[in-house]
Amino acid sequence: MNWPVVYILDDGKRVYVGETLNTASRMRQHLDSAERRSLKAVRLVLDSTFNKSVCLDLESRLIGLFAGDDKYTVLNSNKGVVNADYYDRERYRATFEEIFDALREQNLFTRSIADIENSELYKLSPFKALNRDQAVVMEDILEGLFEDLESDTGSTIVVQGDPGTGKTIVAVYLLKLLSDIANGVGVDEVDGDSMFSDYFNLENREQLAQLRVGLVVPQQALRASLKRVFRKTPGLDQSMVLTPFEVGKSDEKWDLLVVDESHRLNHRANQASGPQNKSFGDINEKLFGADGDRYTQADWIREQSTHQIFLLDSEQSVRPADLPQKLQSDLARHAREGGRYYRLFTQMRVQGGADYVSYVRAIMRGESPEQETFGDYEFRMFDDLGEMHDAIRLKDAEVGLARLVAGYAWEWKSKRDKSAIDIEIDGRRLQWNQTQTDWITSPGAIEQVGSIHTVQGYDLNYVGVIIGPDLRFDPVAQRILFNRSSYFDKKGVENNPRLGITYSDDDLRRLVGNIYAVLLTRGVRGTFLYVADEDLRRHLRQFVERSGRRRA
Repeated sequence: MNWPVVYILDDGKRVYVGETLNTASRMRQHLDSAERRSLKAVRLVLDSTFNKSVCLDLESRLIGLFAGDDKYTVLNSNKGVVNADYYDRERYRATFEEIFDALREQNLFTRSIADIENSELYKLSPFKALNRDQAVVMEDILEGLFEDLESDTGSTIVVQGDPGTGKTIVAVYLLKLLSDIANGVGVDEVDGDSMFSDYFNLENREQLAQLRVGLVVPQQALRASLKRVFRKTPGLDQSMVLTPFEVGKSDEKWDLLVVDESHRLNHRANQASGPQNKSFGDINEKLFGADGDRYTQADWIREQSTHQIFLLDSEQSVRPADLPQKLQSDLARHAREGGRYYRLFTQMRVQGGADYVSYVRAIMRGESPEQETFGDYEFRMFDDLGEMHDAIRLKDAEVGLARLVAGYAWEWKSKRDKSAIDIEIDGRRLQWNQTQTDWITSPGAIEQVGSIHTVQGYDLNYVGVIIGPDLRFDPVAQRILFNRSSYFDKKGVENNPRLGITYSDDDLRRLVGNIYAVLLTRGVRGTFLYVADEDLRRHLRQFVERSGRRRA
């Protein structure tokens, strides 16, 4: 009647997790709910040392693990528990593992915590406790969005952040939260301790009731993963996850479009296929009355929606067709002028922190920062590719999700001939990724090499980055140079005669440097590095700990 507990309701297919100070009263409320009264079993997690903070933390943890395990459909709303610190949190969190094990023994979970946390359903799930940085940005977005909805004013919001600051999580979380507010989901579970409890009111529900929203994802691999997450999440639907072309072709407009990886939107450039080139022109004609060269996919988004949220990181542009830097800057400037520009700073992916991200970006820009180490984060260089591959295999056996990745410095022969070898170095014979979607968790991925297009937007526990001969070092000029003859992404070097743009080696060097900076920031626990060009390897050794010298 008066003690904090966490409870789990389920019927073998659906699950609901909650916390309460009064179990009897809370169960009566659930019996009054048409959805939850059909659940069959109640489990209580009791501890004489629990307090409200512990229960909120455990509730959030279990919801996330249920969502990632894929056995149950999670019925919880996205009510906004923040990843807050509290007294003796680490000790309590150790007991959470015992609680998980007890629930797994009762068949509520099918996999271990490590396996769940390595799944895309977990990593991309909206059921996450936001960090303070993300929570503040989320509240700013909501406040501005509801203000603009009330005044019937269109708006452009820009959220900028480095790799690993959780831009995709913000996008998915926001759409789930808006759906819950619109549908009145979880109104009975929202209390004053919830970060976004004030938004669960009738006025906001009415404002959002008929709102048409969508998530635009330019990259094929990430888009396919997000469709799977949306398919599993009540209140969301895979049809909400869109390509820019689907947005442009639609005869219906959206009230709100959220664009993830906005830097990968295209301007008027040669597309991947003839039909896409035709579609680009047709969409421009449809939306603007003419196929003007100045129109970009960002213009499609703004034309086809009343409100837009662009999640952006300019240093992750990797192809000439990507939205030009000036247009990205113009988007950010426009949002600033409207008071709708927000930044994410806290590093969520790389345990080396924001300092590591800044460090590798500086190196790939050709700067020479002072050598740094990053605590327990492993940043190591290998002189032999086979040794690095073996180290990645070992890490994969230990913690999972360890993969080799590389710049597009070798021809993709195995795309046409499945028996062909694409990369052969130091006696190690490797192929490029053999699937475009969900490569990271595909069978045989540990023996393959992923490209930028299969890993951008994803987390790995350990990543082994191969810098190929597309970059070399000039010891006389003391500069990192682009080697066009060793770069095999045709779209990555293509000039734009339509717009009168010819890309110099320096232009392409910047984009390829961005590619390697993205690859070097995929690893949560560590990054291993092999460099093909001997002069570049020698140059980069001053910045990276050499394998074999690490303390035991």
